[in-house]
Amino acid sequence: MSALSIREDDLTGQPTRDLLALHLSGMHANSPAGHVFALDLSGLQVPEVTVWSAWDGEAIAGIGALKDLGDGSAEIKSMRTHPDHLRRGVGAAILERIIETARARGLGRLSLETGSGPSFEAALAMYRKRGFQPGGVFAGYEASEFNQFMHLDL
Repeated sequence: MSALSIREDDLTGQPTRDLLALHLSGMHANSPAGHVFALDLSGLQVPEVTVWSAWDGEAIAGIGALKDLGDGSAEIKSMRTHPDHLRRGVGAAILERIIETARARGLGRLSLETGSGPSFEAALAMYRKRGFQPGGVFAGYEASEFNQFMHLDL
């Protein structure tokens, strides 16, 4: 893999839209009904959300987003590595960009909601490695046996 290029994405390109569709179908396949909180295209195209895509040359390698919650905190959304680029540091690179941006914007905390089970373990390990800690619900989510919440104080 060549050096990744990470850039803000306006979600108009087909590769980004295709990866977002893959992300949504994966969330529905690995989550119980009623427990998918992934944003669709329209949910990501709002002023309070910034989306980044990572590129390996001309190939999309991953996506990730930051949703400003309006209270000095933000939520990580839509983190997905393209299947052709798994275990190559793509998610970590996007996460670092999100953390850097949140700090530059003066935010005090980053949070995320994710699921439980084997398909979520790689992502959970990545978040833990960067200092995210388990914590309580936020932003109107409801706790269940399936979902979990993590936070990083900036």
